[in-house]
Amino acid sequence: MEIFKSGKIYNFMGKRLPFLGISFLLVTASIVLLLTKGLNFGIDFAGGTIVQVKYEQKAPIDKIRDTLKSTNYSNASISEFGSPEEIVIRVKGSSSNIANDIGDEMNVLLKTTGEFEIRRVDIVGPKVGGELREKGLMALTLSMIVILAYVSYRFEWRFAIASILALAHDIVIALGAISLFSIEVNLDILAAILTILGYSLNDTIIVFDRIREGVQTSKESILDKVVNESVSRTLSRTTLTSLTTFFVVVTLYVFGGEIINGFAFTMLVGVIVGTYSSIFIAASFLVQLKFSISNFRAKEADKLKRQKEKDKLRAMYEQGTM
Repeated sequence: MEIFKSGKIYNFMGKRLPFLGISFLLVTASIVLLLTKGLNFGIDFAGGTIVQVKYEQKAPIDKIRDTLKSTNYSNASISEFGSPEEIVIRVKGSSSNIANDIGDEMNVLLKTTGEFEIRRVDIVGPKVGGELREKGLMALTLSMIVILAYVSYRFEWRFAIASILALAHDIVIALGAISLFSIEVNLDILAAILTILGYSLNDTIIVFDRIREGVQTSKESILDKVVNESVSRTLSRTTLTSLTTFFVVVTLYVFGGEIINGFAFTMLVGVIVGTYSSIFIAASFLVQLKFSISNFRAKEADKLKRQKEKDKLRAMYEQGTM
């Protein structure tokens, strides 16, 4: 299926400076948000308590909120959990400030809201939350290092730097959106960020693979023209893949319930920004890094020559002539 005209070449590189300018503004705004407003860390990273409650009828969430307003749990976050009868109450803060028998206390506080049972009480201490934050940051950093090594091995160091810059661009903007809308950052948001990394990298690798193929097969010596042709050829594929993913994530966001809204929102931002960066930004970084077609072709020719010599020596060895 072709969304764009087959064979038509779009002049992406002719507009790369405006696109890079837009990205610069978005990244700058995101960094300012992260430095001023910061991230709204949830219980997984800040510590606190999770109480899962199952009602015999539809959970009266508004009544529960009103009941807890005048207690030590006035800052509690209440959301549905899988069904209208089941809810999760999240209370941020150090577990040392929370009564040991929180289940019994909730039984007393909520007795006027209907018939229910406490199904689960989980307490995350601030130390554990801090360790989870550190491990999450470590996972993100290690992912970037492995990606840098992989792309350097498969392509060339300029491709690797361009891909890392594009990925950093996507992650920073996604974090900026999370900060702007005060999305609670828990393990599911970290999972979404890592998913965005993989999704965006996959799109970028496909574009870079087509650029490398264009450099090897095309007689064109101007990088901008090779990039325009390569990106144009992947445009329909990238758009179709992104639209398919986008519609799935929108469905999750609309019908998945409050418990998964943060994950779905982060994925929505990631899919949009990742698609944008794969088409307009990653290749622009490659051009800005002064990738040389002539040098790349010379290296590929030398590599092919050495491979042929190895194959010739192997054939001679197998035939017993050396």
